[in-house]
Amino acid sequence: MASPGNLSRRDSRVDLLRGIALLTIFVDHVPGNLLGNLTFRNFGFSDAAELFVVLAGFSSMMAYGGCFERNGTVPGLRRIGARCLRIYLVQMGLLAATLAIIWLWDQRFGLDTAVIQPILDRGMRSGMTRGLILEALPAYLDILPLYVVLIGIFPLVYLLMRWNPVVALALSGGIWLATNLDPELNLPNTVYARLWFLDPFAWQFLFTIGIGMAMVMRRRDGRLPIVPGLRIAAWVYLAFALLVAAPWRIWGLWDVQLLAVPMTDKTILAPLRLMNILAFVYLALTSDGLRALAARPLVAPIIACGKHSLEVFAIGTILSLIGRLLFETFGTPLSLQLIVNGVGFTALFWVGWVLEIGRTAPQPAPHLPEIRPGV
Repeated sequence: MASPGNLSRRDSRVDLLRGIALLTIFVDHVPGNLLGNLTFRNFGFSDAAELFVVLAGFSSMMAYGGCFERNGTVPGLRRIGARCLRIYLVQMGLLAATLAIIWLWDQRFGLDTAVIQPILDRGMRSGMTRGLILEALPAYLDILPLYVVLIGIFPLVYLLMRWNPVVALALSGGIWLATNLDPELNLPNTVYARLWFLDPFAWQFLFTIGIGMAMVMRRRDGRLPIVPGLRIAAWVYLAFALLVAAPWRIWGLWDVQLLAVPMTDKTILAPLRLMNILAFVYLALTSDGLRALAARPLVAPIIACGKHSLEVFAIGTILSLIGRLLFETFGTPLSLQLIVNGVGFTALFWVGWVLEIGRTAPQPAPHLPEIRPGV
């Protein structure tokens, strides 16, 4: 088994991929954004949400698994509890900010408030109360609640994975399969008369797989085993997904659907989506090219975003909301698109850079009182 020091060592490739996922989420959350035609969701069945969750499992194992092994159960649980509380508070802040921004924008421009109308209809106090218990999840505010649940179940998953990884993955996969057979196995989003958009009973499987990958990689000096046949299968599957799912008509290449496949339900993490993200991640983490790219200074701003994912995600969520409102109010001319994307990327890179500078800055030595002879 790897030492605790190796277990907790950051992998810049994971931070790079997570930074790319965060930038992609910002773009995808602004409907009408031309850059949205070039993000992950256009090249296969999955999108940045799947990438973010599988990397969350990987990073959780590196951070909290190491804490359990180095410091014991109680400090590990305390650290996980603190992280869950922080994510929860950010979610509440985003909910309050979303309600306030949309309401104020509606007062000024008279826009449709359908996205928050169910909360307003129940009264702001009742709506916020439902939000406090994660029963009011407006569109685009459904990732952090899932994250809270996943981090919260980490100790149980970690315990099972340490005991028997095969059993842990089988149990997790069984729950995922049950949600695919019965999509009603979900948590309620009562204010909107529906269920959680990202079903935690399904998505926990991807999180658990990420934990399993981290356990394998820590025993192999940060590398996944390279299986030639598996790599070929992954490439073939991604080529199939590209052929079927890419928006060829939007790209102006051709207007023929070569193959028809069943709908890939994101809520229950349908099998085609699951296989898509696993193929992509396996190829990425067995690629020497990605390792070399992650070492280049050019991508340091993206890696910084990945290292501070919660803060970057929160700022990106607010900026994408403002971008959506701007597009709904003033249309989507190229000039406004350049402003929205330019300001958004600059702000996210700046947040990541500032937080990374603060994290790596040397701490001042504690001041010790001067000791004088005879005193």
